[in-house]
Amino acid sequence: MPTATGLDCLLADHTLQQKCKGNIAYLCHNASIDRRCREGLALLKNLFGTRLKAVFSPQHGLFAEAQDNMIESDHFIHPGFGIPVHSLYSEARSPTPAMLDGIDCVVADLQDVGCRAYTFVYTLTLLLDACGKRDIPVVVLDRPNPVNGVDVEGNVLDPAFKSFIGLHPLPMRHGLTIGEIARMAVLHWGADCPLEIIPMQGWRRDMYFGDTGLPWAYPSPNMPHPDTALVFPATVLLEGTSLSEGRGTTRPFEIFGHPDLAPHDLLPQLERAFGENTLEGFTLRPLYFQPTFDKHQGRNCGGYQLHVTDRDLFRPWQTGQVLLRELYRHLGAAFRWRQPPFEYEEILLPIDLLNGTDRLRKWVEAPGSMEELEALGGDGLEAFLTAREEVMLYH
Repeated sequence: MPTATGLDCLLADHTLQQKCKGNIAYLCHNASIDRRCREGLALLKNLFGTRLKAVFSPQHGLFAEAQDNMIESDHFIHPGFGIPVHSLYSEARSPTPAMLDGIDCVVADLQDVGCRAYTFVYTLTLLLDACGKRDIPVVVLDRPNPVNGVDVEGNVLDPAFKSFIGLHPLPMRHGLTIGEIARMAVLHWGADCPLEIIPMQGWRRDMYFGDTGLPWAYPSPNMPHPDTALVFPATVLLEGTSLSEGRGTTRPFEIFGHPDLAPHDLLPQLERAFGENTLEGFTLRPLYFQPTFDKHQGRNCGGYQLHVTDRDLFRPWQTGQVLLRELYRHLGAAFRWRQPPFEYEEILLPIDLLNGTDRLRKWVEAPGSMEELEALGGDGLEAFLTAREEVMLYH
């Protein structure tokens, strides 16, 4: 039997439905589906009827139609259900008092991808803060971490570099479900909100998304497949550079490159660097591609597709940092750090926001050693792991 998500469990259990009292708002998006691929919004409308008063949508919009960062979504009236849809990636990224007027309970149902640089968890924690101020309970319908709930990798964010792609002290790959993130917000990040988690059934921490038997619906337009989530902690770093991270291709974040990159010439250097640092579980396949939009639109880019061959050996955060170091050395003046603004931050470099520190950028530029990278990857990790033990719902 497939894993049952929090939504599946809610639909099947009248007792759980009693936790959703009064007038309800639903935080959801394109991936808020049940295990039969039915739309969560339609299911909750059928379940709660006129009690469902409003919808909240995160970055990329309710239907995952909006591209990239700082492309905002409008508020609108849902054409099928006639209820207001409030965008939380607009002039506000937290529910305003007016949006919460008349709401007695918010049901939150978002598919996260297990990486700090993915904004849905921050939409949830900001909602918890806003609801806490009004004493409105939040019921979180839990969903799988698609890259498993065991592996944790990368430095913990330095608060001096917080942004909407990193609001809380998380490592790049955090090993938590979105329900556990909500518990972390209440127990450790100051959210004073009545919180209920409806946990999954049949999910184990060692599961990747493909092990769950659940259907995948893309939570954002450049997260088309669970494989994308696996490489995302590595190649999302390229958003902070002049290289294409594959937006405008059919395999974003798996494909990357630059017009000045000769992939066959660079490949031996990359393979040597990865081999020396015992980075395994993947291969880089040289290719050429033309992005249909975003960076280098319509230009021929040399690059690679990152194929994961052994997901248990693959260390995406370390792989991404070493890849940046080698690309920086090889491309010279053609390699540039992207300049602000980025996710509403006007001063700090996007790469530093993505990394949650400027120390990793300086490591790339030095260039630094693997021993130094491993030390940087341990920053703040012990305290995070202790806190993580307190919020885990699945053991």
